[in-house]
Amino acid sequence: KGKEEKHGEQVQFAAFKQFCDDTSVEKKRAIDEASEKIDMLKADIEKYIATAARLTKEIAEHDEDISVWTGDQKAATRVREIEKADYDALHQDYSESVDAIQRAVAVLKKQSHDRKQASLVQVSSLTQLSLIPESARRAIDALLQQSQSPEGLEVSAPEAYGYEFQSQGVIEMLEKLLDKFVDERTALEKEEMNGKHAYDMLMQDLTAQTQQATQDREEKSEAKAKALQAKADAEGDLKDTSDTRKADQAYLEDLTATCEQKANDFESRQQLRTEELEAISKAIEIIS
Repeated sequence: KGKEEKHGEQVQFAAFKQFCDDTSVEKKRAIDEASEKIDMLKADIEKYIATAARLTKEIAEHDEDISVWTGDQKAATRVREIEKADYDALHQDYSESVDAIQRAVAVLKKQSHDRKQASLVQVSSLTQLSLIPESARRAIDALLQQSQSPEGLEVSAPEAYGYEFQSQGVIEMLEKLLDKFVDERTALEKEEMNGKHAYDMLMQDLTAQTQQATQDREEKSEAKAKALQAKADAEGDLKDTSDTRKADQAYLEDLTATCEQKANDFESRQQLRTEELEAISKAIEIIS
């Protein structure tokens, strides 16, 4: 009976020891895997943090660029509006001057050819134009005074033809002014065309840069949001993995202590039973 009990204990302890060994191996493997995963998660979290920081800086740079380019567009537009207003005003002055000179020259030539005394309103209006130089105004005023002077009429208008204008010099002067104003108006139109083209090219460039920067900013904002979400997910996974590893470590410590205690208890009982069996065998020999 003692041998059977001893053998039964051996069988029972062998099964328990197998459980201890298997469970210990399993928990150690789980702890090692968790430690490796924790290291990877920590590295991932640092990477996500660095990525979000880099994208934050780049987004700020895009915001600064967009702000500067938008300001450049507004400033360029204000300058272009001022230039266009100045051009329109000056172009109108040139056009009015050209039209007035053409009418005045036509009047003077007609009077000189027909030698008729006609209205000088067209000629007189030239003195009101802002572009007419002072020397031309004086010449026109002199011509107008001569035309209104009785002495001038007596000297320069024979009875056969009536009043005769001494206007050839004024006509030549006005025709030179006409050519000058036409050339200057043409140059002004070319300058305006070049200015508008430069403005259009600048606005096209600034618009393209702003649109590209806006697109890049949106993409990086999305990437930053994904990095922060991945960081949050990794931090949650890190906490769960750390908690699980901590529980496995505690369980393994308890299991190791329990298994060692049971092994010690088993060895003690086995030793005791061995001694009991030896004593019984000796007693049997003495009795026999």
